[in-house]
Amino acid sequence: MILTLYCPDIAQNTGTCLRTGACLGVPVHLIEPAGFPTGSAAFRRAGMDYVDAVDFVRHASFAAFEDWRRAQGRRLVLFTTKGATPFHKFAFSRDDVLLFGRESAGVPAEVHAAADARVLIPLRAGLRSLNVAVAAGIALAEALRQTGGFEPVPISSEAR
Repeated sequence: MILTLYCPDIAQNTGTCLRTGACLGVPVHLIEPAGFPTGSAAFRRAGMDYVDAVDFVRHASFAAFEDWRRAQGRRLVLFTTKGATPFHKFAFSRDDVLLFGRESAGVPAEVHAAADARVLIPLRAGLRSLNVAVAAGIALAEALRQTGGFEPVPISSEAR
């Protein structure tokens, strides 16, 4: 399972996704360009010390990402408000790439066309969308639940 962000606009959301990936043991890929400098102090602050704990990969463009994905033989699952299948009714695979669009505009038509599946998180009528980091967390939790991807985590004596 890989969590992927398409040209994100907001460093804090990307940092939250990196933290989620680190905590759940899921790699995070970022498709450039981002709407913020990914090497900046603000970006590192947003990801806190979790940036160093996550398998983080950057792709220079969607074309470069697609070359990598196709070579890996991975299915692209796009989360979009234009999806037809609710995420909880979709059958995830351990090798899926879960893709989330930019906060301001989602993804362009070429990305929709490249997706193997387009799924959505059902929302109440009249509401537009969830925060991308929240949506990614919801989607990743369901995908990991379905595929047995949650590993038992020992509780340290300090946490008791």
